[in-house]
Amino acid sequence: MAPHKKSLDRLKIDRPSHANRSRGGSWVVVIILLLLLGGTGFWWWQRPAALEVETTTARVVSSGGARTLLNASGYVTARRNATVSSKVTGRVTEVLIEEGMVVSHGQVLARLDDSNVRANYNLAAAQLASSRQAIGETEAALAQAERTLRRTQKLAESEVVSTADLDQALSNVEVLRARLVRQSADIAVAESQVALWQQQLDDTVIRAPFAGVVTSKNAQPGEMISPVSAGGGFTRTGICTIVDMSSLEVEVDVNETYINRVQQDQPVVSTLDSYPDWRIPSRVIAIIPTADRQKATVRVRVGFDELDARILPDMGLKVAFQSEEDTSSAPVRQVVTDTDALHRDDGRDVVWVVADGTVERRAVTIDQRNGSEVVISGGLSGGEILVIDGPDGLADGVPVTEKKS
Repeated sequence: MAPHKKSLDRLKIDRPSHANRSRGGSWVVVIILLLLLGGTGFWWWQRPAALEVETTTARVVSSGGARTLLNASGYVTARRNATVSSKVTGRVTEVLIEEGMVVSHGQVLARLDDSNVRANYNLAAAQLASSRQAIGETEAALAQAERTLRRTQKLAESEVVSTADLDQALSNVEVLRARLVRQSADIAVAESQVALWQQQLDDTVIRAPFAGVVTSKNAQPGEMISPVSAGGGFTRTGICTIVDMSSLEVEVDVNETYINRVQQDQPVVSTLDSYPDWRIPSRVIAIIPTADRQKATVRVRVGFDELDARILPDMGLKVAFQSEEDTSSAPVRQVVTDTDALHRDDGRDVVWVVADGTVERRAVTIDQRNGSEVVISGGLSGGEILVIDGPDGLADGVPVTEKKS
């Protein structure tokens, strides 16, 4: 049996020992992967949270061959606008306008309750009709009295009637003539009363004082309206506000230090905050000849060379006062941003530029300061997003997110 057992042993398959080593190596790989995942997760949870910041955009300003002398901020205003009210106090029965509606001069905007006024008008009209009837009766009686007087005078010449009868006939004529004069005056008074109540009826109909666009609707049917403010807050003082869109212009407060750079009819480039890439040709209309002592500013009126439906009242905008056009010079390109984006660090002017969700500190060169704006001559090319309000922990590479309003 022994030789046979040795033969069987030779047929046995020997398993190599490296298979055990391979199994052990797989566990090492798994452990390494777990460690990497754990480290990544730890970094993810421990990474610094993004800081909330307010931002603005560095804008590019150019004006062909002209040079920008001064930048300022202002608002679109309407030289012709009105809050339309009534001349009398009354209850609103009908409002015929809505916001955004275009109205023409004299168009009916609303109506007030006219029941009491109409009753008085009808009474005055009836009194006028009665006065006219009465004067007709007096005129007929006067004609009869005059005929009687003529007959009496002929009879008196023949001494058929007495002098007393003649005097009586003459007196009747004079009384009727005086009554006719008084009744004519009564008719004039009655006509004035009718005209007065007719005017009050007209006052219950509120009309547009000029052509324009309704920007606000201030009253509803059933509310009381009065031309003067009433206590308690339950009485409206206006039906609506109408703006003449053809009278839109810009009002700018210019620091009195730089008002010497502004001249009558000076070319201006206006840029609406809502359309920063739209350059609107404008011109100085007037420099108001007085200064604001509190703000140390002078108000300047700027008119648009051509109006556009995108320009709306009370819109904010930036204006750039230009030098006269010089076609021989090359176009001037300037980068403008808010002064709030400018900071001092180690004696240098710097800004924080937002890029790819992080901030970068960048040194800039200032050309000039104009009120709430600053002109950058170096360090920015335009279009960069800059931080204007953020926490104190800003540093290069710190993640940030724009603060939501």
